[in-house]
Amino acid sequence: MRGVGRGLLLLGAAALSAGCSDRAGGSQAPAAPPARPAVPVGVATAEQKMVPLQVSTVGNVQAYTTVGVKSQIAGQITKVHFTEGREVKRGDLLLTIDPRPFEAALRQSEANLARDVAQVRQAEAARGQREADVTQALANLERDQAQVENARVQEQRYRDLVAKDFIAREQYDQVRTNLATLQAVVQADRAAVDNARASVRAAEAAVENAQAAIKGNEAMRDSARLQLAYTTIHAPIDGRTGNLLVQPGNVVKTGEETPLVVIAQVQPIHVSFSVPEHQLAAINTYRGQGTLKVEARVDGGKRTAAGALTFVNNTVDPTTGTIQLKATFPNADNTLWPGQFVEVVLRLTTESAVVVPSEAVQAGQQGSFIFVVKPDLTVEARQVKVGRRLAREVVIDNGLKPGERIVTDGQLRLVPGARVEIKPPRSS
Repeated sequence: MRGVGRGLLLLGAAALSAGCSDRAGGSQAPAAPPARPAVPVGVATAEQKMVPLQVSTVGNVQAYTTVGVKSQIAGQITKVHFTEGREVKRGDLLLTIDPRPFEAALRQSEANLARDVAQVRQAEAARGQREADVTQALANLERDQAQVENARVQEQRYRDLVAKDFIAREQYDQVRTNLATLQAVVQADRAAVDNARASVRAAEAAVENAQAAIKGNEAMRDSARLQLAYTTIHAPIDGRTGNLLVQPGNVVKTGEETPLVVIAQVQPIHVSFSVPEHQLAAINTYRGQGTLKVEARVDGGKRTAAGALTFVNNTVDPTTGTIQLKATFPNADNTLWPGQFVEVVLRLTTESAVVVPSEAVQAGQQGSFIFVVKPDLTVEARQVKVGRRLAREVVIDNGLKPGERIVTDGQLRLVPGARVEIKPPRSS
């Protein structure tokens, strides 16, 4: 060990002596290392432009309206007039139920109605006859009352004559008897008038009963017509049919739970989605300024559909802290389909912001940074605050100014202060 130590000391002294000898002889210091070559990079310019303020989430497509078509009568399905899975228009004929029992019921009700109409005519004729009897009875009463008045005057005159012995008592008795007879006839006439009027009232009651019977049979006829109309089942809405759930030949009943076919209206169509409750205030604010646009993206954005926000639920779901919204889409090209899951982008407004390509932003130990190209073609690694991300761009909230050039390609070979060579842009 001592020998090794003594050797190291001798080597050190020799090195020190050689160094002193070099300085004494005036020798030069070692040359500086050669400059590093410029790094080729792709660049872009930070832009100040209007960008959308939006909310992105996942939504579920729902039919605008869904109708389960059911039979309103009991009967056998005899024919199907549509093809499963095809679009139908409101009013199109879908199914036919055997109409024969309902046609027979309609003919029976029409026959009953015709019978009652004839009875009404008979009752009206009888009422007319009774009214004529009343007229005749009144005429007889008027005539006999005139005769009574004449007989009363004659009786008064003969009474005076018999009191003065100008005529025989027998003559006066004849006149008085005639007056009494005529008065009895008038009483009979009055009774006949009352009887005739009672007959008129009875005839009017018969007419009213017959007319009521007509109304009842008209109602039965209308019901029979309606039942017959129900034997042809028509599409209640525009839409697309699903599977035929009851095949021809089966007998259906009124009020069955299973529909014959389900029609879904897909033009327009709804997309239901939920957003966190903390975004509700902003949504309501911007919604109050006008209609909010919604975009639905299908197949990773390969296909899109444009719509508008049409519904905001009145309750926040306390279990998830979200609120349900719905957007309506015209869906003229059937991009959206009921049951489909789609990416939903709700645009609230647009605002001015600094935007850079997404590939310019790098992740570091202290957060996101961007290589900024300075005028002398050296780069600076600048910390930035990244805002929301767009389709291919990123909003920079802080750390970058519009017009500054930034590196978008070649960052792996860069260090702060490195010199760069800007590559020409790729031809599109």
